[in-house]
Amino acid sequence: MSLGAHVASNLPYLRRYARALTGSQTAGDAYVRATLEAALSDDDLRASLEGGRVPLYRAFTRLWESAWLEVADLPGEANLHEAAAHERLSTITPRNRQALLLSTLEDFSLAETAEIMGTSSEEVESLVKEAIGEIENESATNVLIIEDEPLISMQLEDLVTSLGHDICGVAATRTQAQQVVAERTPGLVLADIQLADGSSGLDAVDDILAMVNVPVIFITAYPERLLTGDRPEPTYLVTKPFQEATVRAAISQALFFGSSSPID
Repeated sequence: MSLGAHVASNLPYLRRYARALTGSQTAGDAYVRATLEAALSDDDLRASLEGGRVPLYRAFTRLWESAWLEVADLPGEANLHEAAAHERLSTITPRNRQALLLSTLEDFSLAETAEIMGTSSEEVESLVKEAIGEIENESATNVLIIEDEPLISMQLEDLVTSLGHDICGVAATRTQAQQVVAERTPGLVLADIQLADGSSGLDAVDDILAMVNVPVIFITAYPERLLTGDRPEPTYLVTKPFQEATVRAAISQALFFGSSSPID
């Protein structure tokens, strides 16, 4: 596989990680673009990218860690969600969230995560524990689950409630999602894309966002369909089949960066 093909095959996932880390499509994509530009101008860096996913994420990490405080100054399609992300990033060093995302969302081993972050496996394990502690300390919120597969829906319900959140409704179609939101405002939405009656989870989420500013986590078997760069894309994207730790990390990130509604 050529270097270009290798990078292209991993690009959707690096973009997913970048936006989850920064809480912003604008900022995340800007850092990915800067990483690729750096590789084009540096022969050694370009050669290292032939070694697989780890060098690519390592190159991204070096650039991000050297300039992450400047993210708030990036131009782009600013919204309330991104504004909240930038404000919080300016006061909190997100190294523990970085370790959690690499080891869960991106499914790197502790050793690979350590190599990417330039630290030890022991330090990564400690950072992950700290990140999990942040999750446990998040304020409880109402969660709407939009999912048409009963077993997955039940798994998500159990996970969400185990984290101390409340289920405000479960919907298998766009219409059902509308009905739930009409009765109770969610503070977080977990959404599949393809729903039971052929309706779209994307459309269901658009309906919700037209009424309330709420963080959304998409859960899909086809993440590349959403990471095309052709339209505004989800900041939080989990691939099916998922690990519970991955969803847990995404919930932590979404609630950290997004404004959530308390349980009523």
